[in-house]
Amino acid sequence: MTTPAEIDLSILPPEVRAAFEAERARRLALEADVAALAEHNRRLEHLVAEFRQVLYGKRSEKLSEDERQLAFEDLEIAVAAAEEAKTSASATPSASRPARTGVKRNQGRLPAELPRVERVIEPASTLCPCGCGEMARIGEDRVERLDVIPAQFRALVTIRPKYACRRCAGAVAQAPAPAHLIEGALPTERLIAHVLVSKYADHLPLYRQSQIFARAGIELNRSTLADWVGKAAFHLAPIVTRMAERLKQSTKLFLDETTAPVLDPGRGRTKTGYLWALARDDRRWGGADPPGVVYHYAPGRGAEHAATVLDGFSGVLQVDGYRAYKTERDARGDNRRLVLAHCWAHGRRKLREIFDRDASPIAEEGLRRIAELYAIEAAIAGMTPEARRAVRQARAKPLVEAFAVWLTGARARISARSRMGEKLTYFANHWDGLTVFLDDGRVEMDSNAVENLIRPLTLQRKNSLFAGHDEGAANWACIASLIETCKINGVDPFAYLVATLEAIAAGHPQSRIDDLTPWAYAAASSSNA
Repeated sequence: MTTPAEIDLSILPPEVRAAFEAERARRLALEADVAALAEHNRRLEHLVAEFRQVLYGKRSEKLSEDERQLAFEDLEIAVAAAEEAKTSASATPSASRPARTGVKRNQGRLPAELPRVERVIEPASTLCPCGCGEMARIGEDRVERLDVIPAQFRALVTIRPKYACRRCAGAVAQAPAPAHLIEGALPTERLIAHVLVSKYADHLPLYRQSQIFARAGIELNRSTLADWVGKAAFHLAPIVTRMAERLKQSTKLFLDETTAPVLDPGRGRTKTGYLWALARDDRRWGGADPPGVVYHYAPGRGAEHAATVLDGFSGVLQVDGYRAYKTERDARGDNRRLVLAHCWAHGRRKLREIFDRDASPIAEEGLRRIAELYAIEAAIAGMTPEARRAVRQARAKPLVEAFAVWLTGARARISARSRMGEKLTYFANHWDGLTVFLDDGRVEMDSNAVENLIRPLTLQRKNSLFAGHDEGAANWACIASLIETCKINGVDPFAYLVATLEAIAAGHPQSRIDDLTPWAYAAASSSNA
């Protein structure tokens, strides 16, 4: 049998040959369409299979490359912090700063084309102590460390000339080597600050920073960066501890918590830890204390963790409706009294959720009443606590009392088990805490101030997926405390960390640790401006 492709078209009449060729072209076009549709269907089937795997498939215990990098990163930071703690603990009391061997990765491998900034440190005197006169320069020590100006790398060269007397061999003069945060290692304090800000403020994991360095010709592996961060975290931790002590000396604070996924290597997946944010922000009523926040990492969300975070504090605590706070309050005696001020914004969100879903008239009425209270709050922002309390007593208290009457009536008309009933129960269960603001001009209507301070942590969590280890999450909390406190005090975190790390390297005394807090740096910067 002869196939169409084997037919000799030349023997056909012209009109038949034209029709045949047209038919063959249509057939080839249809075959191409069928092949394209088949390929499209295969692609759709693949996507559907992937979608089903995500929804219903078993999760592999194998870690992705990103997950492995993040896990190694935080573990190595924890190891470096532990090694630094061990080194510091073993230092003799007489040593002003113990010599450290340090990690010498990448030492002496800075690219030749990197700009050099030479800093010559001369000795205090070049006169020979024997009275022979001026000493002659006989050599020098050169040390290159990697420094950074954001978006521009450079090598910082420290030159310490040596001087000796040509008339006698009894003396050599040379300036002492400046102290460094990490002795014997490559980075300047400025570079360490840059890495910290990139990781904890700009949410850039260390392995990605390593890739950025490589594009500039700087070979710094993730382990090297992790070692630097761990040592810096160790030295900065006492400042955060002192910040927490200072916050707890206040009589009114905010507290909230958010999840912090942490890798659980034994199970090949993450577990849920928590970052607790203890904050002070008295700016709306002109308080003298500067704003600040300290984050605490805990492996859980139980009341025992709330007790640890709040140890040493008594006074008014502005919180959401989480029951752990009530448990801690009830467990205290009168000498450590805790007054819970609950959040109207949480209740408002619950009503808004119902209103957006089905335009409930009850939810609409509740939202209208709460809006009237917030309008009063906007009008008294910046007033003294006494003035705020007076306005609230005159204008807000009658509205709150009317809200209570409306709430009782609304709850009587609906089932407590309905969605609306559950939302209204929040107000009923926390009514005492919701009315604290009426009698205290320092108290806000909501805990939005601390929630705003938690948002940067959720962004870090989104970009980094999770912390690689419990110790990594604790270091995250430590550095984030400094960075976020800088932000709310109007301080550049990079400038603060550079100044603080340099001060620590120079041997800043522990007795003056308050001078190293972000709010102290902010005050000093304002006075020097």
